[in-house]
Amino acid sequence: MTASTTGGLSAIVDVTRQAVERSTANARVVFRAAATPDGAVGSTVRARQHTVAVDEPPTLGGADAAINPVETYLAALLSCQVVTYRFYADRGGLTLDELDLSAEGDLDVRGFFGLDDGIRPGFTAIRVRVRIVGPDSAERYRELTDAVDRHCPVLDLTVNPTPVVTTLEVA
Repeated sequence: MTASTTGGLSAIVDVTRQAVERSTANARVVFRAAATPDGAVGSTVRARQHTVAVDEPPTLGGADAAINPVETYLAALLSCQVVTYRFYADRGGLTLDELDLSAEGDLDVRGFFGLDDGIRPGFTAIRVRVRIVGPDSAERYRELTDAVDRHCPVLDLTVNPTPVVTTLEVA
């Protein structure tokens, strides 16, 4: 996998910049997803024309038919980082001969199961490993990583509070 240094992805940024200069309303996007139960604790999630299956391992009541919700989050984080690395490498003229990312997160299930209300139900720590192979200097790749960390939308969801409003409809 080599990130283009011809500016192909940068062209998308340029078109977006021009649209936003015409009206800042062009910068705002609403993404949507919907989910329904599937099996004992699984779900089917739909976003646009795509479907994602989510389940839990047997130790958490599932059939292990798909990745679980927190693994889905890690997948979202990593895939967003891959996109962001590719955009910013292209923008900076950097070559990515290889780009491999992995992540792991620590979770104490006592929070999820309500066994201890003093323990949060989500990850207490996440570690991301990024491996880059390419001809550019380690310093340039460090600058790229810093730019990715500043601009990755899914990482931003984790490091900054995002208001969530739940509306209950009972029929």
